[in-house]
Amino acid sequence: MNQKKSTMAQWLRAAGLGLLAFGALAVAHAQNAIEAVTSSTQSGAEVIRIDLTQPLTAVPAGFAVQTPARIALDFPGVTNAIGRSAIEVNQGNLRSVNVVQAGERSRVVLNLKQATAYKTEIQGKSLLVILEPAAGTALAASTATVFAENRNRDTLPLRDVDFRLGADSTGRVIVDLPNNQVGVDVKQQGKNLVVEFTKSTLPEGLRRRLDVGDFGTPVQLITSQQSGDRVRMTIEAKGDWEHSAYQSENQFVVEVRARKVDPTKLTQGVGYNGEKLSLNFQNIEIRSLLQVIADFTNFNIVTSDSVTGALTLRLKDVPWDQALDIIMQAKNLGMRKNGSVLWIAPKDEINAKEKLEFEAKAAIENLEPLRTQSFQLNYTKAIAIAQGLTGTGASAGGSGGGSSGTTTRILSPRGSVIAEARTNQLFVSDIPSRLAQVSELIQKLDIPVRQVLIEARIVEASDTFGKSLGVRLGGGIAGERFASSAGNRAFGTVGVMPVTGTGSTGGTPTTTWTNSNFVNLPAGDAGVAGTAAGTFAISLFNSSFSRMLNLEISALEADGKGKLVSSPRVITADQTKALIEQGEEIPYQQATSSGATSISFRKAVLKLEVTPQITPEGNIILTLDVSKDARGANTPSGPAINTKHVQTEVLVENGGTVVIGGIFELTETNDESRVPVLGEIPYMGALFRKRERVANKTEMLVFITPKMITDRNAAR
Repeated sequence: MNQKKSTMAQWLRAAGLGLLAFGALAVAHAQNAIEAVTSSTQSGAEVIRIDLTQPLTAVPAGFAVQTPARIALDFPGVTNAIGRSAIEVNQGNLRSVNVVQAGERSRVVLNLKQATAYKTEIQGKSLLVILEPAAGTALAASTATVFAENRNRDTLPLRDVDFRLGADSTGRVIVDLPNNQVGVDVKQQGKNLVVEFTKSTLPEGLRRRLDVGDFGTPVQLITSQQSGDRVRMTIEAKGDWEHSAYQSENQFVVEVRARKVDPTKLTQGVGYNGEKLSLNFQNIEIRSLLQVIADFTNFNIVTSDSVTGALTLRLKDVPWDQALDIIMQAKNLGMRKNGSVLWIAPKDEINAKEKLEFEAKAAIENLEPLRTQSFQLNYTKAIAIAQGLTGTGASAGGSGGGSSGTTTRILSPRGSVIAEARTNQLFVSDIPSRLAQVSELIQKLDIPVRQVLIEARIVEASDTFGKSLGVRLGGGIAGERFASSAGNRAFGTVGVMPVTGTGSTGGTPTTTWTNSNFVNLPAGDAGVAGTAAGTFAISLFNSSFSRMLNLEISALEADGKGKLVSSPRVITADQTKALIEQGEEIPYQQATSSGATSISFRKAVLKLEVTPQITPEGNIILTLDVSKDARGANTPSGPAINTKHVQTEVLVENGGTVVIGGIFELTETNDESRVPVLGEIPYMGALFRKRERVANKTEMLVFITPKMITDRNAAR
């Protein structure tokens, strides 16, 4: 019996020792640790040796970062036995080494001077990391951007400083330099951007402060001043913005644009902007690969249970956000971002979940209690806003659900609105989320509208010139007759001469002259109606006064100038049509379908119809319709209308004047009438011909001058 107890005790002692040895072996295997990290050069290549207490079964996963230059290696199930986390090396391309332990995993980070490729190799209990030679030397980064150095000893003046509006509401500050050797330093100080031009002077005309806040860009003020031998330009901007600067020959440009922030995008900016990394994996689990990216980006990644599978990829110097996009496209995965948390799941799963959320939200809206809120409008008619909220063309407030039926309705199907015209108030009943949208909409619409004064000048000028020269040539024969006591006179007499003696009838004897014109070409009106020609006449008699010869020369020269200026003016609000007209309505008879006649009227007026639109730059777009009508000649059907009409659309700067149209007419005539053969005789032929010359010029110009009259504070 004692022998059996002794045998049992020996067996238990042996089993206990075996268990202790197995536990010690398991503990020794679980406590694999990094003992040392050293750097050396072998055959011209830089080798980093990582010594461990136990050999590795596989090469650890790792990735490389371009900026800053780093290589990270992950050792699962390995602890840090070095006793410190930072190791300064500063040899070759290696600056330092960081060994960080997190739970049962350690990460070794090699901080390099310049990014380079690497290879890993297991050699016994050590891991060798072989760095490829880096090209060139690392350059130190500068806090300020220097574009050029001024090689001229003498200071030169800047030529011009201007501001322009670029694409996508970008503010462009343009500086004309005296040459392309001027040194320019650009640096950001707080919320301002400071640009310094070395060895330069600023002319007095450019020492100013430009207020460019009305352009709608982040740039508000541009201040230029002389500071020693430098010109300092301070650009004050608002909001979240970014800038870029470049120089082309003698022109230096600074562009300031609003930074576009998309909360659903991994990195802000255009395209992919994440830090670059290199990944080289063979048949790695998707979940493990996402964990590597999460460790690199410090994002919290939540992976759905349905994300499975493996992937083989090799990426070199690729932005991490692009790498994540490639991985998700390869496995048909989707992503939703909420702050610093990424939820990754199959696209079908994400779409199904969002659909359920939208359906639940719509169901809640149908059950959510309604609230009523009043809005006081100051600049806009309440009825107009009510029509926009309900999507109906009604002249009063909209009613409850189902009455609209249009796609422009802003209220929910259960919402309603009442417009009170007397106090210009809106009473809106809807769910709280829609009331918030209505409040935001009213804040944008209920603002003072800028007004524009449009002045038109219609100038009509005329210049007329006429010249006419003509002759009359005739003769007469003397004859005696007695005038009756009734005072009758002979027809066609040109003169009466008394003689002696008495006639047989007892009257007074007279001598009469019978005259006839054999050349009758007098001067006309020369195109100037109502103007009589001047005349010069002589008569030649023979010695017995029985024959005579008459010569009459008539001439006319008329010169007339006229100018008519019409200046209609009208004030209207931005993007609101205005009309002003002055004149008369001319009546005329018009036949009706029954055969009777009725009196109709046609306008002959001076009319200005305009619709202004103020642009963000402060210019004004005008849609114009200008007409100048007047009564014309009378016709059997009624008076004619002389029409001058201009219809156009122009862009004019505030306070500027533009000529939108003009009509120019020139009429020239030269007429000559003469007696055949006789009129062609040199010199003497002038007694047998008539000449007329007419030159008339008319011109009409239309000038337009728009001017904003609303102050800037009210316009904002």
